[in-house]
Amino acid sequence: MGQFKVYNSFPEEFTFISNSFLDFYMPSANGEFVKIYLYLLRHASGKGTSLDLSSIADAFNCTEADIQRALRYWKNCGVLDTVLDGRGNLQEIIFYPPGEKATPVGETAVTSEKPMSAGFTLTPDKVKELKNDSEVKQLLFIAEQYLGKNLSSTDMQTLLYLYDEVKLSSDLLEYLIEYCVSKGSTSMAYIKKVGLAWAEQKITTVTEAKEETNLYNKNYFTILRAFGIKNRNPLDKEIQYMNLWLNQYGFTLEVISEACNRTVLATGKASFSYADSILESWFKKGVHHLSDIDALDQSFQQKKAAKTAASKPQPAPPKNKFNNFHQRNYNMAELEKQLLNK
Repeated sequence: MGQFKVYNSFPEEFTFISNSFLDFYMPSANGEFVKIYLYLLRHASGKGTSLDLSSIADAFNCTEADIQRALRYWKNCGVLDTVLDGRGNLQEIIFYPPGEKATPVGETAVTSEKPMSAGFTLTPDKVKELKNDSEVKQLLFIAEQYLGKNLSSTDMQTLLYLYDEVKLSSDLLEYLIEYCVSKGSTSMAYIKKVGLAWAEQKITTVTEAKEETNLYNKNYFTILRAFGIKNRNPLDKEIQYMNLWLNQYGFTLEVISEACNRTVLATGKASFSYADSILESWFKKGVHHLSDIDALDQSFQQKKAAKTAASKPQPAPPKNKFNNFHQRNYNMAELEKQLLNK
């Protein structure tokens, strides 16, 4: 893949980072995605800077696919846009101030979350008002018990945002905190991420949340079984891959299981990164069903057979008496002279 340009309208000697990005986008994003965003922003200028995916991947000791995933995430968050050429190669990256460009219709971020509104703030009076509410008091107390620490001002702002702006009930927020802690995470950024995802999915009750989490757990274990993994819970990195396949790529369990089976046959082990390379390729080729995979396999075999046939050496023509006859060389002028002298 060739070079592309990345630019913005900021002065060239400075790298400006929006406070909205730092406050509302960065805390809930994958750390690697944040580093890639900052790296690209550093190289952006009004005149444009030429980069290529391979050099960025080398800088972060990752793959080009990892860079592309980060770009898709930030594009879906609305903080940048990408321009592709007719062959799908990256040509330009354009940055937008957070909150200025809305999320593209029909697209969701990798984590299926909505960032906090760039303009969201709680005034001291609003915080005081909410903290005097008995329901909120109980929520904050329970949160501290589950998290095992006193809430920081940022922690409190996040919970009050989910309660007052996102409209998650206190019961649902209590279950949200309990659920995240049971998954081994006491990070408020993770709690916010899950809460926003539930809000986007129109989950309003504890019962609905339990049904959703049970469904996801069931999907996770189905994928683990396809890899031949049993008797253990999925790791955080494995969950990230599975969420990508289920949420962003939108694959069915049948398609994902097929990729897992092919991974084990090809590598002899449960390699999530190898399966991801298969699924990413299928996603780019528009695969939705197992029948689409069969069509790709058939097309591949036909091209392979045609290539093999074209590379085979052509057989030599069969020998016959004429080909075997030893051709003699005659001096026609000398023969003609001899005949005239007779």
